[in-house]
Amino acid sequence: MKKIQLALMLLATMLLATSCVKDNVYEGPSKIESVTMTPEAPTSFDDVVVTVAVSGLQGVKSATLNYNAAGQKASVPMNGTGNIWTATIPAQPDGTKVTYTVTIVNDADYTSVSPEKEYTVGDKPSDFTKLVLNELYGAADNDAEKFIELYNNGDDPIKLKDVVIKKDEGVAWTGLAGEVIMGHSFFTIVGAKGTTERGISSGFSSKKSVLIELYDPNNNLIDKFQRGEKEDAWGNQSLAKVSGSWSRCPNGTGKFMITDVTSLGEKNPDTGTEDPTVVQ
Repeated sequence: MKKIQLALMLLATMLLATSCVKDNVYEGPSKIESVTMTPEAPTSFDDVVVTVAVSGLQGVKSATLNYNAAGQKASVPMNGTGNIWTATIPAQPDGTKVTYTVTIVNDADYTSVSPEKEYTVGDKPSDFTKLVLNELYGAADNDAEKFIELYNNGDDPIKLKDVVIKKDEGVAWTGLAGEVIMGHSFFTIVGAKGTTERGISSGFSSKKSVLIELYDPNNNLIDKFQRGEKEDAWGNQSLAKVSGSWSRCPNGTGKFMITDVTSLGEKNPDTGTEDPTVVQ
């Protein structure tokens, strides 16, 4: 009987030991299968989404994205369920080098860290040939309500830094760093004679001759609006007052037409009234 009891005890001990070994197999660090980013070639307008895929017998307790953008370090909790987790690196200035890793802690408190990855933010060169004068409004009684609207006919953003608008051959507005017009979007310069902080510095009348020219940062003329003739000086030729706007009809590509309703920051009407005093 004692031999049977001893044998049973030995068997129980072996089973217990086997069970402990089996449990240990389930414990250990999770494996980071992949770390990817979207978009793969980010510009200064893009947030970057980092995605990590994890495998292992333990669940994920926490996932953290650690990044360094031009010396500025940050750690961001990742969101997810199961084996896929994501977090976002906010858009960074053009030329910024960003490095990042992912840290996984599983339910057994084992930590896994991905190899460091990096990218450099790179903007496409602005295609200024897609930039046009789109709508001009000088009929308001209040100079603060007059405006010149630009439109981007392209798909990509255009940086307006050092873009110049000349009125009557004198510089009236210059774009600043950070001023951008997105693809198929509008940028409106509101206010004349310094009535607004970023308005045009000159006056703008709807009943006199005028020349508005748009130049890229390399001083290339890319678009213009001319009404009447210079004669001895721009603005000295009196013309019939226009109560509406001069708008490209259709929007972004057509000739300048008179439109009764202004469309500040919005798509122009498809048609308008011909103005024979405008040089097309």
